Amino acid sequence: MPVIAMTMEVGTRGSEVAVGLAKALNIASIGHEIVDRVADKMNVKKSMLQRLREGKASMLERISTSQSEIGVFTAEEVLAIAQKGDVLVRGWGATLLLRPVPHIVCVRVCAPFEARVQSLLQRLDTDDEEFIRDEIQRSDEAHAAAMQARYHVRWGDPLLYDLTLNTERVAIDSCVEQIIALTRRPEFAETPESRAKLDNLALEARVRAAFLAHADTEDVRVTVVADAGKVVLRGMVDTEKERAAAINVAKTVSGVTAVSADLRTIRRPRR
Repeated sequence: MPVIAMTMEVGTRGSEVAVGLAKALNIASIGHEIVDRVADKMNVKKSMLQRLREGKASMLERISTSQSEIGVFTAEEVLAIAQKGDVLVRGWGATLLLRPVPHIVCVRVCAPFEARVQSLLQRLDTDDEEFIRDEIQRSDEAHAAAMQARYHVRWGDPLLYDLTLNTERVAIDSCVEQIIALTRRPEFAETPESRAKLDNLALEARVRAAFLAHADTEDVRVTVVADAGKVVLRGMVDTEKERAAAINVAKTVSGVTAVSADLRTIRRPRR
């Protein structure tokens, strides 16, 4: 049940690598579909989220949309997809979200800027080089800003990936072969421990998303730790009512068998 997380910059021919990989391994390839699910949970238009991803959103859209909220619902979706196995997850911070799971291969497909420009000019059958350059720069800036805002990491940091492939020097078929070879290495074999790690991360993500989706807990920001269905909540809450709501909402999440809370109520000074 291979699971591969891939990030690719626009114009790198990463989509071709993804197509070849999915076909060779006979696995699903999921990327753009995630926007539908996240948009539904946030009750916003898919087109607006897409503009945010591409760096084309208006100032009002950027101000009114919470990057942390996008991050919470995205994490829930990506981890749920990974749990099903036999899948390639493209983009959406998947390489960062899934990297803690030992059996998941995290890959970056890249290419030099000029090679990306030429690739897009050819693919879009245009000679408007200035437009293409602006599109690539806008996309890069948007993705870098999103990764920094949601996960506090530098997009493109080589330490986030197990394998980085430069399509200017490595052919598409060779990229596919390299990724497949890595998935078959013993260090990326799924084990009971690695599966448990994925299940725990997915459960933690579901609890955080449940908090955000519930009116009584949407402002709760506490640490969620899951272990085989048992969930521990740690941190600070504003009131006892909020503490009780957090416990109750966590108990309703699918897969949760027990909840314990180390939640302290903020003491406010008397006037």
